[in-house]
Amino acid sequence: MPTANINGANLWYEVSGQGKPLLLHHGYTASRVNWQPVADRLMDRYQIILMECRGTGESEHTAEGYNLAQYAKDVVGMLDHLGLDSVSYAGHSMGGGIGYTLALDHTKRLDNLILMAPIPARGTANMPTAEMIEQRLAARRRGDRAYFLKEMVAARFRPDVQTDAWFESRVDHLLGVSEGHLLGGMETMHQLDVEERLCEIQMPALMITGGVDHLLEANLRDYSLLGDASLHVLSRAGHETAVHEPDAVADAIDQFLLHGPINAEKLMAMAAAKL
Repeated sequence: MPTANINGANLWYEVSGQGKPLLLHHGYTASRVNWQPVADRLMDRYQIILMECRGTGESEHTAEGYNLAQYAKDVVGMLDHLGLDSVSYAGHSMGGGIGYTLALDHTKRLDNLILMAPIPARGTANMPTAEMIEQRLAARRRGDRAYFLKEMVAARFRPDVQTDAWFESRVDHLLGVSEGHLLGGMETMHQLDVEERLCEIQMPALMITGGVDHLLEANLRDYSLLGDASLHVLSRAGHETAVHEPDAVADAIDQFLLHGPINAEKLMAMAAAKL
C-alpha cells in the first residue's frame, strides 16, 4: 500500500478511477473502510482519493499532531504530494470537522465541500469524564473486545449491513488507532467552535445526514448556516451513513457534483428570474 511522508507523518493513501478528483476522509477511530462502499460506486466517474489520518489505519502513529488543524494541513499536504491544486472534499463525522477547517482556513484548495454526518460546528458535547476515559483506555490496553462490542452492537438497527463481522472489523480499527489519536481526536472535536463562521463558507456544499443519527439536529442547524448548500436526509441511515445507504450516498454526491447545490431559496430565485 502506498504511503507519503506528509508533514512528518507517513500517511496511507490510495488513488483509483478517473475524472475530477474527490477525496474521501474517514471519521474518528475509523478508516478508509467506512467510505469504501461509496468509493467503489463512484470510481467509474471520479478520481477517488482515500487517505487515513495520522494514528489510524495503516498511517503512522506519530508522537503529536492529533488535532483538526493538523489533520486539515495533512489533507493539504496530500494534495501537494499528488500535484492537485484543489479537490472536492467529502468528510464523515470527524472528517466533516476537518472539512469545516479546510473550507475556512484553506479555502482555495477545495472546489466543493461534502459533509456526511459531520460533527457539530460548535463542537461535540458532553466530553466523557476522566474515569470513563480511563476505563476505555484500560479496555484497549488489555484488548477487551467484548467491552467495545457490547457498546456497538447495542445501537445496531441495520443487521443487513451491520453484520457481526462488520462489528468485529470496527473493533479492530478502534483497538488499532494510536492512543494519541484517541485522546487528541476526542479533545479537538470537543473544542471545535466555528458555528459563527459557517456563513463564510460560500463554496458549493452538500450536507448528508441520517434520519436516525444522534447528530441530525446539529447537522440541520449547521446546514442552515452554510452559504450555498443542498441537504440530503436518509431515513434509514444512522451515523454510519455510507455503510447503511451506500447507493443513496453515492447518488447524492454524484448529483451534487454534476448539478451543484439546490435549495428552496435558490429554486424560488430561479423561478422569479423567469417571470
